[in-house]
Amino acid sequence: MNPKSYESHGAGDPTAVPAALGLGLLAVGGWLLTTARPWQKPGHPLTLGLGWTASGALLVCGLILLARCVRTVHGRPDTETGTGPESGTGAHPGTGTDTAG
Repeated sequence: MNPKSYESHGAGDPTAVPAALGLGLLAVGGWLLTTARPWQKPGHPLTLGLGWTASGALLVCGLILLARCVRTVHGRPDTETGTGPESGTGAHPGTGTDTAG
């Protein structure tokens, strides 16, 4: 019998931490945007502008982080293996035909 009750699964997913950070930034940015509504509580224009700018920056940064993680996980596999049109195989992109024949 095997004395270990677990298996080695490697180092894990390298995109887990950036994806979680992106989701956190989206959550904080959304919360900040809902708390800086001028129709709910009138405030100084400078305070409202800073709140909206900060929330917009957090939302954009979170979206960029998530988009990069999705692109890493669901990227085009033919560019990584060197069989795509960028590798110089002679195929027209999107047609599936070879230029040599």
